[in-house]
Amino acid sequence: MSRSIDLTARKAQLAEAVWQVILDRGISAVSVRTVAEQAGLVVGSLRHVFPTRAELLAFSAELMVQRATERVLATPWSDDPQQYALDVIKRLLPLEPDSRAELEVNLALVAECPAQPSLGAIRDHAHTQLLEACVRLVELLTGRARDPWLIFAARRLHAIVDGLALHLLHSETDDSEWALAIARDEVARIAAGEVESG
Repeated sequence: MSRSIDLTARKAQLAEAVWQVILDRGISAVSVRTVAEQAGLVVGSLRHVFPTRAELLAFSAELMVQRATERVLATPWSDDPQQYALDVIKRLLPLEPDSRAELEVNLALVAECPAQPSLGAIRDHAHTQLLEACVRLVELLTGRARDPWLIFAARRLHAIVDGLALHLLHSETDDSEWALAIARDEVARIAAGEVESG
């Protein structure tokens, strides 16, 4: 049992080392050697856990998606559906140093998909999960069952969240209130059934 816990901890340590290399030097700097160095391990120890760079990158991407999902699922429930939806959206946006770094790493991993096709399936899974989260938020806000309008509203919310995330990442200030105001307005529009579907 302790051996599997040690292996799990070692894998997480190596994934975090990958993220740090990406943040410090970019995705092209990720190699078995640089990640082992970042983690304070010898190359042989890393290769014992991840024989190839591709496996290392894939696990790093999967762990990032898992942690982001856990963060969103940990959103405390609110009796006010609009407040709850906004709280979930805040956890999807790069508003804290950790979530900002996570988005930067995620974008680098997505850009690596042509060279590492295994990352494409992880990217697509994360995209589907985010859309499903938006569908559930729209269901909560409207009390409607899934229909074409609800799917349209969820896709629109998904696009707004993605767009806000990118704009916040490129923002030169710490002011995020404008982004939260846009999210708040969209949540209110969905709750009022004011989203036009064409």
